[in-house]
Amino acid sequence: MAITSSNSNMQISNFIFTFLLVFLSPQCFATSSSITERFIQCLNNRADPSFPITGEVYTPVNSSYPTVLQNYIRNLRFNETTTPKPILIITAEHVSHIQAAVVCGKQNRLLMKTRSGGHDYEGLSYLTNTNEPFFIVDMFNLRSIDVDVEEETAWVHAGATLGEVYYRIAEKSNRHGFPSGVCPTVGVGGHFSGGGYGNMMRKYGLSVDNIVDAQLINVNGKLLNRKSMGEDLFWAITGGGGVSFGVVLAYKIQLVRVPEVVTVFNVERTSEQNLSTLAERWIQVAHNLDDNLFVRMTFSVMNSTNDGKSVRAVFPSLYLGNSRDLVTIMNNDFPELGLQESDCIEMSWIESVMYYWGFPSGTPTTALLSRTPQRLNPFKIKSDYVQNPISKQDFEFIFERMKELENQMLAFNPYGGRMNEISEFAKPFPHRAGNIGKIQYEVNWDDLSDEAENRFLNFTRLMYEYMTPFVSKNPREAFLNYRDLDIGINSHGRNAYVEGMVYGHKYFKETNYKRLVRVKTRVDPDNFFRNEQSIPTLSS
Repeated sequence: MAITSSNSNMQISNFIFTFLLVFLSPQCFATSSSITERFIQCLNNRADPSFPITGEVYTPVNSSYPTVLQNYIRNLRFNETTTPKPILIITAEHVSHIQAAVVCGKQNRLLMKTRSGGHDYEGLSYLTNTNEPFFIVDMFNLRSIDVDVEEETAWVHAGATLGEVYYRIAEKSNRHGFPSGVCPTVGVGGHFSGGGYGNMMRKYGLSVDNIVDAQLINVNGKLLNRKSMGEDLFWAITGGGGVSFGVVLAYKIQLVRVPEVVTVFNVERTSEQNLSTLAERWIQVAHNLDDNLFVRMTFSVMNSTNDGKSVRAVFPSLYLGNSRDLVTIMNNDFPELGLQESDCIEMSWIESVMYYWGFPSGTPTTALLSRTPQRLNPFKIKSDYVQNPISKQDFEFIFERMKELENQMLAFNPYGGRMNEISEFAKPFPHRAGNIGKIQYEVNWDDLSDEAENRFLNFTRLMYEYMTPFVSKNPREAFLNYRDLDIGINSHGRNAYVEGMVYGHKYFKETNYKRLVRVKTRVDPDNFFRNEQSIPTLSS
């Protein structure tokens, strides 16, 4: 159920949406209006009188409720009338609003969801798969960014998007950037707390490797910084997912230095161009290239002229240097790609951010300030880690399987460089030395029917199953920021710790998972902050 651009259509859509919420949603039967009223009264009493919360609270009877709810739903799988809806949304504009939400949510035994950009792939920041009444604290109003070029740091509020962060850095300096994700509409809160990887990871590591402080509201409603929260909790929210431990208000990031001129290329190769040999070579060299160079390899299926299917590969890349040096490196270390200087484009770092996301040439950098995605559709994402070489024959098998299914896209992202130098225990994110790269599986579709969703979800899972021989084992590792409920769900009952191990070992490995559980048990013993894949407590 997408948002329409017409005002009249929006009004009709909102009326129907609200009608269905009130009369059909299972939440209306599970939650009496008295609970909502008590919750709102508590919010009003707890919020700072100088910053009243009244205007920031939306319930299903409010005409703006559907718009507020849908504005940050990025996966249309979770924008159906049958999707569980919150009893209330708080669009926080002040820290006291969040503090009140935490205290009052606990007091009224309501499940709390925190949403920044809405890009969580399973929608856990704005829905639940249980019958519990829940509410959302939406952070999109809390998005200030304070860049200090002399100190080479910036305080970034959790509701800011990556595009806003990049723009504000470039506004102050053409010699600084930050290692983070490609998509500009991703929210800082979820991206940073789950790890945050991007095109400069081989040079500077992940986003979390460059975070020096944070502000967190804990389960008692207290605002903490790195010193007052302690190093264990700071460690947990820089890679372990903030939503298990509290509400992250802001992160202080360490800016990194970039040259005034960087170079990009995005060459394309097809099955007819010996693609399996090229892919085999990428696996051998991409993680060993110069640390300034990031060469991604992405496969998709296209229809060929003879009514068959073929696989296409694109190699979108960023080099922190000039084109002449880039071509020299590629000719020495990856000549099979056949890179020419004419394939390369020199530009500023902020322009490379625009280029990589696919903005048309000449688009002003202010486009990064838009919080509206270029497209909205249902999709499913999964992840894997490659730790051993994949042969040419194996890639031919992979390509055939891709052609059997629909809409398959596999993106291989190289590791190595700085990622090899950071201990797997330095942050909860453990996927460091020993990894050639990460695979992102992505399937998008446009048909909003249940039949289409089930079909494409099945295709994605089949492709994931086909890849089993070629990826990490015991555990088969996964990336937290590519949240995937297929790999385990926690009911938060008496077996919560064991249920958490199923996905916890995949995301964090055993040692880091155990440490996260200890931190969780200490800071949130009653497990107020929870979702289907959150960190459980030892007591459970």
